Amino acid sequence: MQKPRVARTALLLLFTASASFVTYSQAQQAGQTSSTSLGLPSEKHLRNVRELTFGGTNAEAYFSADNKYLIFMHSGEGVPCDQMYVMPVDTPDGKPAVPKMVSTGKGRTTCGYFFPDGKHILFSSTHEASAACPPPPDYSKGYVWPIYSSYQIYTAKPDGSDLKRLTDVPGYNAESTISRDGKKIVFTSTRNGDLDVYSMNADGTDVRQLTHELGYDGGAWFSDDGKEIVYRSEQPKTPEAIADYKDLLSRGLIRPGNLEIWVMDADGNHKRQVTHNGAANFAPYFFPGGKRIIFASNMENQKDPSGFDLYMINVDGTGLEQVTTHPDFDAFPMFSSDGKRLVWASNRNNKAPHETNLFIADWVE
Repeated sequence: MQKPRVARTALLLLFTASASFVTYSQAQQAGQTSSTSLGLPSEKHLRNVRELTFGGTNAEAYFSADNKYLIFMHSGEGVPCDQMYVMPVDTPDGKPAVPKMVSTGKGRTTCGYFFPDGKHILFSSTHEASAACPPPPDYSKGYVWPIYSSYQIYTAKPDGSDLKRLTDVPGYNAESTISRDGKKIVFTSTRNGDLDVYSMNADGTDVRQLTHELGYDGGAWFSDDGKEIVYRSEQPKTPEAIADYKDLLSRGLIRPGNLEIWVMDADGNHKRQVTHNGAANFAPYFFPGGKRIIFASNMENQKDPSGFDLYMINVDGTGLEQVTTHPDFDAFPMFSSDGKRLVWASNRNNKAPHETNLFIADWVE
């Protein structure tokens, strides 16, 4: 679930982890943030848009199964690398919640998720390899994403206690999510030399490789019934593209220029491509019922690094429709389990350059 680096620049942000949340929470409580200004009339599927975080870089927010809590990543001054946070979606007094860090505060974390029973969380972290932030990617190679080989997958209680390592294989192990019944985890790993999607039992046993095509496969999610998986894939075809991909991967990098959305059966069979636009399509998530997919793409604005919007599409590739129309970055969507609310990350309503915050809205068909 690696994100475009435009939403994750290394610029010095203005607030510490606690101050960023508390200061902006106080600003909203004082009436300085109006929900009526956060959505656009053209965003007809989104109503009652509300900002949930206030400063720094916040992304990949995902609901607990009961829709009461979110787990997400935050970084900012005082928190130089992404750390995992949990917060309630709603509060009794309607005021913004103050998130709680549930990771170790060391290394870098990514891809947090709640177990369906609400008793544990899942995320990846580099903290055992080093307490320091892993080095930034080599941008002399162009627009690239880092694939840190020190990422391992962990479980913990929702308050961060009882931390346990779930994977123990060298290489990148991240981008993990869980089936609705809590029995299966799907994740991305380089354990066989390429970036492929794998599944395993919730306790880390019975690891199975689901994708085998050369290229990057990741960001996978189960459908509600656990029968299908949606993911993003970049499969180089020309000799030049293949050589570039292999060279970058050997350096712990990928170039996410052409990611398409795919769907497959939960056992890896019956793979079919959903999008065919040649853009950077990522962060796919099934609508409740599994008939449609919401995802982020720069298909309409590939020259602007912040030109990502949310789109929805039928699983057969028909019915493409743009969801967000704000000129700033919008990505990482997830529906509540009942399909009534959507949470996502956006650069809209920034108080500082490149700030990324979390937003929630009622979904309107």
